[in-house]
Amino acid sequence: MAVGLRRLLDPAHTAVVTCECQEAVLGEKAVFPALAEAAQQSGLVGNLRRLCAAARGVETPVVHCTAERRADGRGGNSNARLFAAAARAATPFDPALHPGLGADPDRDFVLPRLHGLGPFQDTGLASLLRNLGTTTLVVTGVSLNVALLELTLGAVDAGLQVVIPTDAVAGTPPQYAQAVLAHTLALVATLATTDDVIAALTAPGRDL
Repeated sequence: MAVGLRRLLDPAHTAVVTCECQEAVLGEKAVFPALAEAAQQSGLVGNLRRLCAAARGVETPVVHCTAERRADGRGGNSNARLFAAAARAATPFDPALHPGLGADPDRDFVLPRLHGLGPFQDTGLASLLRNLGTTTLVVTGVSLNVALLELTLGAVDAGLQVVIPTDAVAGTPPQYAQAVLAHTLALVATLATTDDVIAALTAPGRDL
């Protein structure tokens, strides 16, 4: 993209959004172990911890979008294989954030969802971002298979710019995740590294 990170990542008009970065998704007893392994290989949790800390340091909001499922399944989707697999999982879909993120409960926002493929619709995220004056979304978390596509495309449709730190997202298998980044998300978002995003966000006067 011609627009540089420096211009996109104005701290006053940027929000960092983590998607499904939960113990049930990324932890030792993850509902989808292959996805948790892909996230571990990419260093996702550590990179996100650094990114979120940097964002808080310049007063940029951090929003954690989580997925929940009631024990009885009521209110959740059942119209796709993905939902059926989650329902069959032995591990409950606990919405608790992964402890490695270093979330700040006094400053961060947490938006749970009970249904749907991703967090942009029907969670209050769009309204929250408008109220915060957000024009650029830093999209992170999992997964590049489904939820991050919904989040990114929804944000773009809503008129927001999207930046994706490629080492702070994951999907499975990893080769497919890289293809999604290269051949789909690169068409609608700016791809960068976590280090580059942190540098642009915390030193916006530098032309990156």
